[in-house]
This record gives sequence, structure tokens and C-alpha cells, in this order.
Amino acid sequence: MKLIQDNPYRIAGILANASAREVIRQKGRITRSAGIGRHIESEFDFSFLNAVDRTDQNEVSKAFAGIEQNQDKVSHSLFWFLKTNTFDETAINYLINGDREKAVEIWEKVTYAKEITSRNFSCFNNIGTLKLLGESKQELQEGIEAKIKLIESPTFENFGQTVADQTYTIDNQKQTEKFVDDILKQFKGKYSSADTLKLFSNCSGTIQKYLLQKFTGEPLHKIENQIESTKNIRKSKKSGAYELGLKLFMNCKNDLECLKSLLGTRDLKYKMIADNLAKEVMQCGIDYFQELKESKNPSEEGLKLLKYAQSIALGTQTRDRIKENINGIEEFAKIAPVKIELDFVTQKLARFQNISDTVSNAKELVMSCKPKLLSIKKSLGADNELYLNISSAVVGNAQGMLVTAVNEAQENIGGDMFQRLLGISSFKNIVEEALEVSFMFRKFDLNYDLKNHCNQNLKALKGLAEQLDIATLSPEEKIETQIRKLQNELSRTRNRIFFENELKSANQKMEEIKQWQLFRSQETRIKQIADQTKVIDSVKQKAETNKQSKIRELEAQISTQKQELKKLK
Repeated sequence: MKLIQDNPYRIAGILANASAREVIRQKGRITRSAGIGRHIESEFDFSFLNAVDRTDQNEVSKAFAGIEQNQDKVSHSLFWFLKTNTFDETAINYLINGDREKAVEIWEKVTYAKEITSRNFSCFNNIGTLKLLGESKQELQEGIEAKIKLIESPTFENFGQTVADQTYTIDNQKQTEKFVDDILKQFKGKYSSADTLKLFSNCSGTIQKYLLQKFTGEPLHKIENQIESTKNIRKSKKSGAYELGLKLFMNCKNDLECLKSLLGTRDLKYKMIADNLAKEVMQCGIDYFQELKESKNPSEEGLKLLKYAQSIALGTQTRDRIKENINGIEEFAKIAPVKIELDFVTQKLARFQNISDTVSNAKELVMSCKPKLLSIKKSLGADNELYLNISSAVVGNAQGMLVTAVNEAQENIGGDMFQRLLGISSFKNIVEEALEVSFMFRKFDLNYDLKNHCNQNLKALKGLAEQLDIATLSPEEKIETQIRKLQNELSRTRNRIFFENELKSANQKMEEIKQWQLFRSQETRIKQIADQTKVIDSVKQKAETNKQSKIRELEAQISTQKQELKKLK
């Protein structure tokens, strides 16, 4: 330990309770020798310590200056040896002879499980110094305990008056804190905060509290400063809030973990700093999202910061607010890919409120919004509440306009016979067009109530159409009917004999040729049969060609109708 290896008393080559006369004499000897570059040895140059150099006049002067003031004398004595009784004398002699274990054995006899008194206080100090030179954590812990026990005891006043003068007033609390500060400087970078705390684990509650203040003060201050700095920058540049929040979280992460290991999550200080950090990281995410959501999709970055904040927040109110904002941004993230489509439908519905009530306007709304709604459905899902609501809004508005258009057309039927006929004709056209649009509604995903309402209106419209002798088949039903007709015709075509009369006539002629004829030679008969066979084959080939052509034509028509039906479904 550097506090012991470079202790001023060690460089001076004296014990901590050397008399003023001894100090002056030793200073003179070493200074004179250092002036000519000659090293002076001391009996207290223990072999278990590193070699000491007393040829540097500056170092020698610095060492003796370090033990001039009473406070310095007491502080440095705690990391060296003094001799006030026979136990010390015997043990130090063993150290001089290189027998460290024997010295420990002697001092432990008068310190182990013993109270500190005016007769053994130096033994506690000395064995504590040896333990602090140990390699194991156990020895370090025992050394610290011995020193703290000495400093906190009433007998420490005797210690102070032994190494300083009789006028020096001891402040046990300040001296304890000074000792702890000195030890912490030695452990910095070598032991973690948690390991250091364990080395002091058997010390008093006062020491534990002081250590916590030492360990937590710096990280608390760093986190608080970074929160405040981030907050000030964020307010002036919200577009850079993501980078600010990310930097804040990363920079404070280790300090917060340190505080967590030292204080625990139930500690009020930890709760406050964790929540304050979480709030600022969250606000960075919120500000970034709000600033950029109209020009891009900032949900990924915003959610990242909010989830970082969620990972450290402890307070119920803070966690609830983070969760609320996460839900909001996640909802935005879902609709962001279809924002263009949503804007289109929303604007279309807004304009729809200010146009005339006609079937063609209702149809145009439905037809123009349908591909946009399909994109939204593909992205959000058929059961998504937003999708169902906006799809229902389109159909609901169109349905309302159809009802108004049909009712107005019906009310306009009147006047003389000619006007009435014109009104009925116009009304029939409107009913037929309204029926076509109403059938379209069945292809949209609607909420439960609107679906029932549309079905009721369609039923009423069909009844009105029947009274006007208007076909009430849906587009799908019309195509299905047409497909059935084509399939029946195809079946008949496959069973039909094409050019049947022509083929029948050719066959009859063949029969006549085969019959006996007067004055016809056999050679002529054979030639006539061959020629007629060619005629029959030609008719058959022509019939088959026409038949296959017709079959292909019907099959193509059926395929086209099926494709149209598929589009409608």
C-alpha cells in the first residue's frame, strides 16, 4: 500500500512516536548524507517493504515537512508503526529481523477479541498497518477494522497525544473520514465500489453511511448535471432530441447501475434519480417524435428511447406515463405505412360532405376508396379497429347518400302523365344504379351494426326493384348465371354433330354409289367410291374443326367470366 510504502515516517527512518529530539537528529543525519549522495539506512527499513531511497534531498525534505503539523502526524501515524509497550518492542524487533508472522502473533494476543485501552492502542494500530500490507481481501478487511476501531475509540485521544503533542485536540469523526478518504484513494481503480464496501462491511453504521455518500455523491452529481444539460439543449433543438436522449442514457447507464448496486431500488435517492433520468430520456423520445412525425416516421427512434426509459423507471406515475406514450407511438407506427392511404380516404370523406346527393357520387366514393382500404387492410389486418372504422365510414356515408338520392327521386314522380312517365323512368334508372352500388357494400369489411343496416337497406331496395321489374341479381349472381348458361352450351356443343345434314347427304350418296348400276364398269364404281369417301372425310374434318373452335370459344368465355367473378369476390 502506497500510504505505507511512501509514508514520511518510513522515509525519515523513525517510528511514528519518535521524540522531537529524535526527529531533529534523524533529519540532520539524512540531510547531510543526501547532500553528498550517500544513503542512510534505518533499522525500520523492514525487509518485507520495498527499498527506500534517502539520497534525494527534495524527497527527504518533503518527508520531514509532512510530519511537522499535528494533523499530518496523526494521519501518517495511522499508516506506520509506533512503540509504547513491551509488546510493541518485541514485535518490532521481530519485524527488524524479518519475522513478520511472529510480530503478527504477538500483536494478535493483545488485540484479538479485546477492547482498546490505554495500554494496547498502539498494538491495534501496528497490527492494522501489517494487515493493510496483506495481499488478501481478508487481511485488508481486518486491517481496516483495526484502524477504524482505534479511531472511533475514546482511547484514540491517547494515540493522538502520543504521536502529536499534548495540545492537539482529537476529532474522531473527522479523523475517521480522513482515514476512509485515504484508503479509498488507494483502492480506486483496483476494487469496485461493491468490493470496497465489503471491506468496510464490519465497520459501524456511521462509516457505512459515509461510504455511501462518498460512492453515491459523484455518480448522483454526474447524472443530475447531464439531465439538466440535456434538458436545456433539447428545448432549443427538438429535432436532435433522439441523439440527446440516447447519449444521456448511455452516459448515465453505468453510474446508475453503480447507484443501484450500492443503494438498492428501494432507496429514495435511487428512486428519484432513476425516475428523473427516465423522465428526461422519455421526453427526448416524445419531443423527437412530435417534431418529426409530419415529415417522416420517427416511431422507431421514439420507441427506443421510451423503452430505455421504461427499463429504469420505478415510480408508478412515471411508468404509467411511459407506457401511455409507448402505446400511442406503437399505434402511430402501425398506421405510418398507410398514412398516404388514410389521408386520401379522410380527405375524400371530408369533401364528400359538401357534394350533391347522387348515386354516381356515392359510387365514386366507394370505387376510389376501395383500393386504398385494401392497402390499409393488408397492412393493419382485417380485424384492426382503425381499419374497420374507416371502412365503415366510407360505406356509411355512401349508404346515406344512396338512401337520400332514391328517396328524392321517388318524391319527384308526379305532374301530368308525361312527367310521371319521365319520373318513373328516371326513378328506375336510379334504383338500378343504387342496387349496383349497394351490392358493392358487401365487399367491404364493416362493423356489426352497419353491416346489418346495409343488409336491411339492400333488402328494401330489392323489393322496390321487383316492383319496377328490375332484375335484382347481384353482379356475382349475374355472372354465375351467365357461367351456367355457357357451361350448358359447352356441354351441348360437345355432344352436337356439326354439319350433320351435309354429312348425312354425303353418306346417302355413298350408299347410292355402292348400289349396282347398268353399264357401269367395276373400275368406275371403285373410283366413285374413293371420290365420295374423300368428300365425307372433308365434311367430317370441317365439322370437327368448327366444333373444336366453338368449344374453345365457349371455354374462353367461361374463363373470362370466372375471372370477373373472382375480381368481384
